[in-house]
Amino acid sequence: MTSLRILRQAGFLLPLLPLLMVAPNPAQQPSNQTLPEIHQLMREVHEHEKQFDKVRENYTYTSLQTTQNIDANGQVKKTETVENENFFVNGHLIARAVKKNGRPLDIDEQQKETERVAKLVEKAKTTPPDQPLEAHAINISRVPEIISRVLEIMDVRNPRRETWRGRPTVIFDFAGRKDAKTLGLAEDVSRKLQGTLWIDEADRLVVHMEVGFNDDFRIAGGLFASIEKGSNLRFDQALVNAELWLPTGAEANLQGRLLMIKSYRQHLTERDYDFKRLRVEAQQLKDVKALPERKR
Repeated sequence: MTSLRILRQAGFLLPLLPLLMVAPNPAQQPSNQTLPEIHQLMREVHEHEKQFDKVRENYTYTSLQTTQNIDANGQVKKTETVENENFFVNGHLIARAVKKNGRPLDIDEQQKETERVAKLVEKAKTTPPDQPLEAHAINISRVPEIISRVLEIMDVRNPRRETWRGRPTVIFDFAGRKDAKTLGLAEDVSRKLQGTLWIDEADRLVVHMEVGFNDDFRIAGGLFASIEKGSNLRFDQALVNAELWLPTGAEANLQGRLLMIKSYRQHLTERDYDFKRLRVEAQQLKDVKALPERKR
């Protein structure tokens, strides 16, 4: 098992972010209006993301994940790639591997992958969207959503406005409180994180994130795995085909231990592309584009 599987169930990195399918607003300069209250802003982001769970199931896309194992001297020892076909079931990302290291899966590998994916699909149908399909799995594609849920037990600092890729965004720094009372994996990991979040002010969605571990994080008390202080992640999504906000990739530098025995040090990247619409009802798009009215 690699840190890739630990950090993203059924296909890590990214789709760095959830599919947030919103019709874009024209680019504009940062507003001089009073900054929104950050916790209320993130509640709006979280609620807006939830609207997409059903619409998201109308889309598929391809992800290319690259894992580089790094030695103690910082040199690349081994490079592996996996190409996945990604889709969603009941809010859960399901990734089906189609190529490894540029080679299509052979017949036996295809059969095993088909069986694995079928089991995940059945489990996804009865598992709430905010719960992982696999024990101890942290789905990186949902990290911004996790942050939005646990922000109440984190410190928020330095809110400001800035133009990000031609659009006004609200930016703020956050850091976990080590004394916070937590329940569950998502809240546990929040105590070890610090970073910066970029929120598109018009569309109320996460467009960029930089987050790092400011302390060691042990999964199952370290018996399963650990992530060491200094590990960091970056996420991006962008306007695709002048139509949709979609994940475009991610990057991570991770180090820690697996099963208290094997150390790992890895550089991970993901590129997301070839987004395809399977079907979409007009009313669904209308509903998810309807943002709550905001006070000026």
